[in-house]
Amino acid sequence: MAQLTQLDSKLAEVLGLAQAAQVATRTVAGLAKGDRELVATLNRMRDEAKETEKRCKAVAEKRDGKKTAITKKARETKAEAGQMLETYLGGEEADALDGLEFLIMAEAGELGHWEIVRTMATKAKDRNVVKLADWATPIQQGHFEAVRSSSLALAQEEDPNEPEG
Repeated sequence: MAQLTQLDSKLAEVLGLAQAAQVATRTVAGLAKGDRELVATLNRMRDEAKETEKRCKAVAEKRDGKKTAITKKARETKAEAGQMLETYLGGEEADALDGLEFLIMAEAGELGHWEIVRTMATKAKDRNVVKLADWATPIQQGHFEAVRSSSLALAQEEDPNEPEG
């Protein structure tokens, strides 16, 4: 298997995060099933994550025989993200606000990864990856803001003095 560069490794990570985002948004949509607007937002985010996965794979295919290694590392990243999702939302008490709190962390992390990819690709003068990152970064900014604003709206509906549980 080909040895990955730092940039290849980061590309693999954002690919794995896009794959994990599809699972996470589906999970949180299940927790928010009564809120049509939120579910629609999460479905749009899932569709955008699927498109991101597709574009990452297309770029990976052009990376000098490294597609298999990139795909393997992406699977590892997806599995790690899945473990975090299970840890955070695996209990029976999880609700839509818990799901959005998880997505705030996940989307912020994904946005940060894309900014790192863009920085490294720019330094490497890798036009294909720069173009991909330029496309993905604003989408990730939108995802972060969507889950942030949705979580704040749900938090506003909570009674802060109500006992937990």
